This record gives sequence, structure tokens and C-alpha cells, in this order.
Amino acid sequence: MLKDLFVKKKKYATIPSEHAKQEVPEGLMTKCPQCKKIMYTKEIQKALKVCMHCNYHHQMSAPERIASLLDHDTFVEYDKNMISENPLNFPDYEDKLKKDQKKTGLNEAIVTGEGTMDGQEVVIAVMDARFRMGSMGSVVGEKITRAVERAMDKKAPFIIFTASGGARMQEGILSLMQMSKASVALKAFSNQGGLYISIMTHPTTGGVSASFASVGDYNFAEPGALIGFAGRRIIEQTIREDLPDDFQTAEFLLKHGQLDGVLHRSDMKETLTKILHIHRRGGEQ
Repeated sequence: MLKDLFVKKKKYATIPSEHAKQEVPEGLMTKCPQCKKIMYTKEIQKALKVCMHCNYHHQMSAPERIASLLDHDTFVEYDKNMISENPLNFPDYEDKLKKDQKKTGLNEAIVTGEGTMDGQEVVIAVMDARFRMGSMGSVVGEKITRAVERAMDKKAPFIIFTASGGARMQEGILSLMQMSKASVALKAFSNQGGLYISIMTHPTTGGVSASFASVGDYNFAEPGALIGFAGRRIIEQTIREDLPDDFQTAEFLLKHGQLDGVLHRSDMKETLTKILHIHRRGGEQ
């Protein structure tokens, strides 16, 4: 009939079938949590996991971070097989550790080692928030301390990238002790003229932000990183005042003198290399 020729077409998008969804490989696309744009995962990886639309810095794993900074095939890992135990017999702690080990391919929430950056020898430590939210337990503190001591022996600069939810509750006071242990090692390193560079990434909170993350000769952060000790709600309830919207961001800390700079990831290696060259020429290393 003639009326069938003039039937309006539906304006609604067709919902993909379950079969069609399954044909899209998992991990092919990445959605930015800030601007909500969807990008090819390979494209954002090429951009050092920084959103091309809004400059949001996506989380980097420790291996990705090391590969983006050190010269090719120069990294030698320290203490790779060091694994946490359960000194307080905390329920299900071992199972959670094993789950994260399987998920991340790491034995703990930090990777330490040595390598070269533009030909200059460095000792580096990189925390990985995928593993127990980067929480600081006995092994994390021990690996940092050992790395600092090796930097001292080698007279090499020490660089750390922090990403942590704070002290690991399952290890109680043993976790809290790592704050002072790592800080004491860094003080000894400083007394010998060692160069310590700290870069805080999202998030760096709790005991990590209150100790070794904040005592570098240079203290940097990535754009938008959450940095602070106590949570925003706790502080507001304590002081009974509303806090600024940008409170505890890297930009807020820079404005109030707690950071030396906020470094875009694309500028990170160049900036660190310049600092290493300056101190090498100055005879401090």
C-alpha cells in the first residue's frame, strides 16, 4: 500500500546484540574518567596514558613507568622475590596478596632497581596502586630502604614515584614503622650528599605522603594528583569549615609551597634528566 512507502524511520540507535559485543576485543577501547571520551587503548598508551582530549593522567603500572623513563634494557630489579607474610594472622590477608600477585604480575606494591636515564646511573623505586592500592607494608618499606642504601653505596641519585592509600592495616604497627625506617635511610643518604627526587602520583595519601614522599631534595607531582594525609571529610569535620574544591590536589599544593613543580608526564623524563645533569656537573654526585 502507498502508506507503507511513507512510514517514518526510527530515529533511535540500535542496541548491539550480545554477540556483537563479544566480537569487540576486551581492552580495545579506554574511556577517560574525566572527560568521558572513548579512545583506542593503543593510542592512549602511545601518549604515555595521558588523555588526548583533557590531559587526564591515567594510572600507570610500575613496569610501564620504568619503561617510559629508563634507557632501553638497562633496568636491573632489586629484591624481586621479597614477599609479605601475615605477622598478625589477619583474616584472608594471604589470599588477598595472592590475588593481587596474580592480577598484577608483581610480588608487592613497589618495584625497585637500578638503570640509566640518558646514560646517567640512577636507583629508582616505583609504587604500583594496582597492588593493595599501593599500601605500605613491611616489604614496601624494606625495599625502599634497601634501594636507598644501594644508592648510597653507588653514589647514585635516588628517584621514587609514589602512589599509595597509606599504611597497610593488615600489618598494624609493623606497617607504620616503615615511615620512620625509610625516612632514616633517606636522612643518612642526604648526609652523604645524595640526590633524592620524589614524584607523587595519584593518589599519594596517608603515611606515605606524611613521610618519605615529602622529604625529597625535589618534590614534584603529576597534574591532578590527590596528595594528603587525612581524608577531606575528616578534615572538614575537625576544623568545621568547608575546604576549597581543589584542596589536596597537586596544583593546590604547588600554590601553597609544598611542591617544587607539577610535571606533565610528557615532560617528566626531560625534566628529570636536566636535574641529573645539573647535579652531576655541580659535583654533588
